[in-house]
Amino acid sequence: MPDIAALVEEELVLYRRARTHGDIPSAWTALERAHILGQMDWYQHVRVHLLMLRLGIATWDWREIRGQLFRLLLAVPGSVTGKAPLGNSGRSDISAFMPQPIAPDLAAKLGRR
Repeated sequence: MPDIAALVEEELVLYRRARTHGDIPSAWTALERAHILGQMDWYQHVRVHLLMLRLGIATWDWREIRGQLFRLLLAVPGSVTGKAPLGNSGRSDISAFMPQPIAPDLAAKLGRR
């Protein structure tokens, strides 16, 4: 069983580094990857959506802010019931209900093929 918290934290290190250097696209990518890794653990799922909300606020992205507020309502029930759509990036430009392919490196970390 993979250590989900450790896997999410690896991506959050990259997120923080990108934010420090003002690289917003890379910060979003790291958060998306953290979301995919952590979406079945309610705590990690909420944690990543809160960071997405903060980044949306920091970049004045109203669509993202609204989308993250909505996703925060769904995060715990989705994780606890196992109904969170696997591979979903967690961003507001993708339906909160749509599964997406999981990148091969993330699938390997999660023990999926």
